[in-house]
Amino acid sequence: MFNFLPQQTDPALIRRVDRIEKKLDLLLTRAGIELPEDNLDEVRELARRGDKIAAIKLYREITGAGLAEAKSAVESL
Repeated sequence: MFNFLPQQTDPALIRRVDRIEKKLDLLLTRAGIELPEDNLDEVRELARRGDKIAAIKLYREITGAGLAEAKSAVESL
């Protein structure tokens, strides 16, 4: 589940997000796409140390994401 949501979140919102996640997982599975989320520890560490450029570069190498997507993802870590 989400780590960024407050503890007292609307249960309907949580159910809706869960349904969306399940649909996304199904689409990714059927498309044969695997997200390398487990490999992002080094990206998180770089971002934590303030080396944002290196974190974005590594994120792009790992995921194949574009610059804007990688920047957004690193900033959300």
